[in-house]
Amino acid sequence: MADSSIHITKAKSSTDIATLIGLIGGFGLVIAAIITGGSPGSFINIPSVLIVIGGTLCVTMICFSLQEMGRTAKVIVKTISYTSRDPSEAAIQVLQIAELARRQGVLSLQGILEQLESEPLLYKGMSMVVDGTPGEEVETILKKDMFSTVQRHQKSANVLKKAAEFAPAMGLIGTLIGLVQMLGNLDDPGSIGPAMAVALLTTFYGAVLANMVFAPMASKLDRNSVEEAMVNNIYVMGAASIGRQENPRRLEMMLNSVLPPAKRVEYFD
Repeated sequence: MADSSIHITKAKSSTDIATLIGLIGGFGLVIAAIITGGSPGSFINIPSVLIVIGGTLCVTMICFSLQEMGRTAKVIVKTISYTSRDPSEAAIQVLQIAELARRQGVLSLQGILEQLESEPLLYKGMSMVVDGTPGEEVETILKKDMFSTVQRHQKSANVLKKAAEFAPAMGLIGTLIGLVQMLGNLDDPGSIGPAMAVALLTTFYGAVLANMVFAPMASKLDRNSVEEAMVNNIYVMGAASIGRQENPRRLEMMLNSVLPPAKRVEYFD
């Protein structure tokens, strides 16, 4: 690196096709099965919807704060429009910065800080390094930030996991309500059908929400959180190494020790 200009690859924000295909495909198959059965209208029941969706939301809210519930809604949207980060690209960028600091000095990083603003953790780490913060202190601070991010993601995943637990339970409650209404009006044949619809459809709605929405979305949040944590760990290792003024070749070996085999880099070879 002969100058202070390096190429920083920004994180790519794009629609998560796998999530959309899974949701659309899953619901499409269920809807197709309902339509081919010849009576799609019988699967629509407003009381059942209120019991399952409203009940699940309210019971889940008991376990968490309003702030956590609101944050989860935002995270779900971000899951569909996910910002992907390639660990290999992150490692290359960190090594480029380390080589620049090695050749021209740590203060030369001042000229590239603007390029790092799209990656807050890396930006913060490099800013502290430029300010002369010791590498050990940089590592400690960034690890705390990374841990806080993981905790926030875990709380959002826990909200969805709880919703997945409660949705079938609310369906069962709706089933019991429908059965009580049906048994209490056996002398009125006209009321048996609607009561039975509530009894069966609440269980159906609860199973669909739990197994086709809440549980899969929680798993996707966990997966995305692990991927982001790996990239952030690369940034932490890089900032700490640069702060300690270590040889970039040693940093490359350290990064490859945490990268999956298929993602390992050969920057200096």
